[in-house]
Amino acid sequence: MDVLVLIGRILFCVLFLNSAVGHLTKTKAMAGYAASRGVPAPVQATAASGVLLLAGGLMVVFGVWADLGALLLVVFLVPTALLIHPFWKETDEQAKTVEMVSFFKDLSLAGAALMLLAFFSYAGHDLGLTLTGPLFDIT
Repeated sequence: MDVLVLIGRILFCVLFLNSAVGHLTKTKAMAGYAASRGVPAPVQATAASGVLLLAGGLMVVFGVWADLGALLLVVFLVPTALLIHPFWKETDEQAKTVEMVSFFKDLSLAGAALMLLAFFSYAGHDLGLTLTGPLFDIT
């Protein structure tokens, strides 16, 4: 089971780590998009979200306080869904559909990250193939 959980952690975080690279290497371009969506301080928000994605993703993959890493991903995903993908504001049907898919993808990933938070916190040190145990104790 330990190997399956490790593979799952890696596959779950590929998206976040790839996005982190984009946020940190194409900050100005991504900040332009964030600004168009009304995000305050878009350059700083883009860089900060890249750090959040990178830290959370690496923590989950390597099992270093993986519960906290999962929580960091939730902290990224929920505001992103609400601020960047507000499909209810779109008037064009195609744009609305694209934003709706992205909105619900982010919410679904936030739900999965919350489950990982609970899983890591509950399993504690019994979960193998991690570098540390959980930071939180949900028992």
